[in-house]
Amino acid sequence: MAEKIYKESKVELSPLVARHYDRIMNFISFGKYDTFIRKAIRDMHIGEGDQILDLGCGTGKNAALMAEYIGTDGQITGIDLSPVMEKQFLRKHGNDKRISFIRSRIDTTMNLEKRFDKVLISFVIHGFPHEVREAILENAVNHLKPGGKLYILDYSEFKLEEMPAHHRYILKTVECKYAFDYLKKDWKSLLRHYGFSDFSEALYFRKYARLLEAIKVPEYSPAQLRG
Repeated sequence: MAEKIYKESKVELSPLVARHYDRIMNFISFGKYDTFIRKAIRDMHIGEGDQILDLGCGTGKNAALMAEYIGTDGQITGIDLSPVMEKQFLRKHGNDKRISFIRSRIDTTMNLEKRFDKVLISFVIHGFPHEVREAILENAVNHLKPGGKLYILDYSEFKLEEMPAHHRYILKTVECKYAFDYLKKDWKSLLRHYGFSDFSEALYFRKYARLLEAIKVPEYSPAQLRG
């Protein structure tokens, strides 16, 4: 196994966990993972012809659900660093010309020479230090068309101490310190800094999971991030 880039992160998975990721997620969510992921993808209102970038695409489960909506002219590009995830992704989608995979980090500057209608970041960004999250967001805004939509499917903003004890125990067991920092952030305010507006959200799994939608301001220039 390659050495972890962020030693305290739990989104950098061992090969064993990566191979069984979807089953593990369904187990720790009391069997709700499949249901709310499907609902979240439906709530993205994907249209035929949409060009979608999936940052931290994992096994390709989300891509499979999104592919149901994109028609013959849509495209999905998945990016993930894990060779184990790549193998699973390509096993699912290797024969679908609408879907492609790039093995790469999402936390360093990317240039795919293409802009997308939608960018999805699903249960990835919470597991990094905040300065790394900012790099991921910069990649997202740089690869969205003006008026394009960013979707962050991840934990919602809630107080850990208000969770039922058994849920709190599981979360503390499976998550890292970065996740608990993520819960405390005002993500709509943070995304405004990156040129997003017109927020909407949908909640799942007892309101602990959220699909946050944000629209890239058409006149926004990525250079403003460093202004």
